[in-house]
This record gives sequence, structure tokens and C-alpha cells, in this order.
Amino acid sequence: MSSNSSIEWTDATWNPITGCTKISPGCANCYAETFAERFRGVPNHPYEQGFDLKLWPNRLALPQTWKKSKRIFVNSMSDLFHKDVPEEYIFKVFQVMNEVDRHQYQVLTKRAERLAELSDRLTWGKNIWMGVSVENADHTSRIDCLRRTNAAVKFLSVEPLLGPIPSMNLNGIDWVIVGGESGHRARPVCEEWIIEIRDQCQAAGVPFFFKQWGGRNKKKAGRILQGRTWDDMPATNVSPEHCPT
Repeated sequence: MSSNSSIEWTDATWNPITGCTKISPGCANCYAETFAERFRGVPNHPYEQGFDLKLWPNRLALPQTWKKSKRIFVNSMSDLFHKDVPEEYIFKVFQVMNEVDRHQYQVLTKRAERLAELSDRLTWGKNIWMGVSVENADHTSRIDCLRRTNAAVKFLSVEPLLGPIPSMNLNGIDWVIVGGESGHRARPVCEEWIIEIRDQCQAAGVPFFFKQWGGRNKKKAGRILQGRTWDDMPATNVSPEHCPT
């Protein structure tokens, strides 16, 4: 976790849980798993257990220590709605997000069904953004689960984009992030797929954020799409204290 993040659409990361398991094609080349497994077996390292699921109760209070308002990506190294995360622990994470409300929290999951099941029992402060990952047309049902929540901001992470998604129902969606896969085993992304999604967003009036082309050298590939960057963010009442770092 870090008070400063290189992820283009957030300021910081907070990982009260680490580790996960694969459930769909987007997980195949998981960057978090690759990173964590490098340290498996290293005594006293935070990833001594590799990418095995682990709860970190001692990290729950971390957002309280950040005095300036931030956008915080929650569980960049896990999935809050993983089946093995106890409900009570999910409630504790939400309690922190609601109590330390000077921050905006960006929660992202592939476990959309569990999200929908628990949604009515969760407290959705206006500072909690909820998103689902949609890597191809086979997983657009996750969007329907997201729509069932009472999150103030509902967003999609279409990353890694693995195929065309010609028709997405964006009703009730506030933001769409799109990106290609990065790393040595990155699967290719087609410009046509990205443009198709951007055009759907524009037609629906949904802010569109293009994160990266990806590939083996994502910095070299950059994030220019048709001559410009696309950095639209959802319309929210951001505190004047918000100070991206």
C-alpha cells in the first residue's frame, strides 16, 4: 500500500486484505499475483505468504493517518468481496470508509454477485465509489449487479480489455476506465474495441478514462488515443481539501 500511487486514476492504495484467486480471463496475468509471488517465503516480508489471501486488521486504521483528502484505491492487491473474506471484515472496511469520510474510496471487484448480495446490508457513504471489472462481453452481467447497489458513484474498469464489447448498458453508470493489459505476457488490445467503448460512453454521457495501451513496455506505449489523452472523471462534490499527491 502507498500514500502515493502510480495508478493514473487514484492518489493512494490501501490494502487491508492481500491475496486473491483467479475467477475469469482477466485474472490470467494478474499483476498483483506476479508481484506478491516474488516474495513468497521471504521471512517477515508483507508477502511472505505470496498471493495467498490474508487479512490485515492492523491496516484498518491507515486512512485515519492521512490528513489530506485523497482518492484511495481499496485493495489494489486483493478483492474485498472474495468468498473467503468474512462478512464481518467487509463491514469493518466499510465502517472505516464511512467514518474517515474526508477521503474518496474506490472499491473494485470481480465478485459482483457477492457485492449485490451484501449491498443492502452495507452503508454507502457518498464518498464510496463502487466498481466492477468487465474484461470482455461475457462478463457484462457484473454491471447489472453493480446497478443494484446504492453506491453514490458506480464505475467500470474495462481492463484488461480482452475483446470487443459492442453493447453495454451504461444506465446508472457514472464512469468508465479502459486499458490494455501490460506485462511480458500481455494479450493484445485493438484500437477499435477502445473507440467503440468510448463512443458508447459519449452517447450515454458517461465520463471516459483511457488508462493505457499496455503491452510489454506500457510507459513507451503510452496512453494517447486518437491524438489526445482521455482523463474524464465522474462528477462528484469533491472537497476543496482534496489534494492529489
